[in-house]
Amino acid sequence: MEPCQATVEVVASPKPATKRNLLGSLMEAAAGLQRSSSFKEDSYLASSLKPAEKKALQELKRLLSTSPKPISMWGVPVAPAAADERADVVLLKFLRARDFDVGEAHAMLLRCAEWRREFGADGVAEEEQVGLKEVEGVVAFMHGWDRRGHPVCYNAYGVFKDAAVYERVLGDADKLQRFLRWRVQVMERGVRLLHLRPGGINSIIQVTDLKDMPKRELRAASNHILSLFQDNYPEMVARKVGGTAGLLPRCFSSASSSQPCIHQPQVFINVPWYFSVLYAMISPFLTERTKSKFVIAREGNVAETLYKFIRPEFVPVQYGGLSRPGDLQNGPPKPATEFAIKGGEQVNLEIDGIEGGATIAWDVAVGGWDVDYGAEFVPSDEGSYTVVVQKTRRIPAGAEEAVHDAFTAKEAGKMVLSIDNTNSRRRKVAAYRYCVRKPSM
Repeated sequence: MEPCQATVEVVASPKPATKRNLLGSLMEAAAGLQRSSSFKEDSYLASSLKPAEKKALQELKRLLSTSPKPISMWGVPVAPAAADERADVVLLKFLRARDFDVGEAHAMLLRCAEWRREFGADGVAEEEQVGLKEVEGVVAFMHGWDRRGHPVCYNAYGVFKDAAVYERVLGDADKLQRFLRWRVQVMERGVRLLHLRPGGINSIIQVTDLKDMPKRELRAASNHILSLFQDNYPEMVARKVGGTAGLLPRCFSSASSSQPCIHQPQVFINVPWYFSVLYAMISPFLTERTKSKFVIAREGNVAETLYKFIRPEFVPVQYGGLSRPGDLQNGPPKPATEFAIKGGEQVNLEIDGIEGGATIAWDVAVGGWDVDYGAEFVPSDEGSYTVVVQKTRRIPAGAEEAVHDAFTAKEAGKMVLSIDNTNSRRRKVAAYRYCVRKPSM
């Protein structure tokens, strides 16, 4: 049985005025810099290239045609130059990474090819990295797609705040090298999800969680990772370096910097407040291309930001979504319905048409939570009593798990899910989904 359409009843209450100050205005300006619903990927269609870019592409192909040995990148032959549209995509990535300087792009490609040969990058995706089970699916993992079909990679290094975990995973040079190989493995598996074709999906969205990240302890590991990625995965990851907050891409560090910057979709979440302010101050000096691919979200604003780019059924539960580990292994997830709860309002989700003996299961997530939640079943027969399925309870701010519940109705009626935001001034994004299973005959 397909679930019936739920109706949403909004009960409003007055909202107090909000005072503004300079710091708040700067942070609001930073948040306002990312309002589009998806990233605009660079085009790899020949018809969209400028004459100078076409010329640079042909010149790079000419240089590669003299290569003494064949070169392949991510399964795409690029030397000797072949009439393959996939090769054009790969070569354009190297050219864009070096601002269409053919000599530098050629040298970068040759160094990358040599590194891939020495590292054994072509086969690393199939390896089993022994001893890293506790970071798999936590520190770096591919999970779902954005609204345009780009695969999404999540990065969260807060687990290393635990000294014991840090010692087990990164405690010496050998462990660090093993970790770096595992991190490259995650990247290689992500690249395999790309089309590498003109007009296709050719980049990965990177979401980096800065919550509890021990910056000083991770400096060596992060420097190695960033060096590997910026040198060997052009136009696939953002370039970041240490320094001011240790988080901004190198091209942000100076408005006049001539260093080419590898621009790719990058989302920072749970960022410190000063990072937002810093970005607001720097943003006037950034190109539109850079700003369109750099997004920040403070703690408490994570779900609202991610929902702009990623549907809630693909957002992990710890970030305000509905997707649990393993959910995507059995095919596409059931789509969710998105809605917003204004400050000072209560929303009732009514799911009608439930038959006696049917079982209804539902998921609910509210970005930032700090709301009261309850659920009750209201029978169609006015002579029957309402059943309290979930007594109203407070879900605290920062809760990292979606509500998942089920109820079997003994008679026909409707389910009412109540989300009460009357004690908060903040607008919150939310999502829910449900399914109704008829009783077996």
